[in-house]
Amino acid sequence: MKKIMLLSAGLLSVSLLSGCVVVVDGDKRVKRESASFEVREEKNRAAISQLNIGTSPSAVLMKMGTPDFDERLSRDGVEYRVLYYRTQRVTADGMTTKDECTPLVFANGELLGWGQSKLDAIERS
Repeated sequence: MKKIMLLSAGLLSVSLLSGCVVVVDGDKRVKRESASFEVREEKNRAAISQLNIGTSPSAVLMKMGTPDFDERLSRDGVEYRVLYYRTQRVTADGMTTKDECTPLVFANGELLGWGQSKLDAIERS
């Protein structure tokens, strides 16, 4: 009888420990997701640093792919387009928000520049 109880306790311990492996594996999945954002952010920062003023939106889209956000506005007869690409993490929630992106500002089909200060300048005009 004691052998059966010891065997049962051993099997129960093994089954409990196998549950721990699942938890550890789940944690690795979260780390991989975070790492993929970091790789994407670094790739976007590197690509933005290689852009030239005057580049067309279509050339930027070919180089960088689909932006996280894409906006258009018109001020004083000038057509603006703003493409937002994720470049930094603010909140580790799995979502991308504009404050985690760098805006690329175009006027009449040409890249004026990038960054929040460039966007603020056209919004004030």
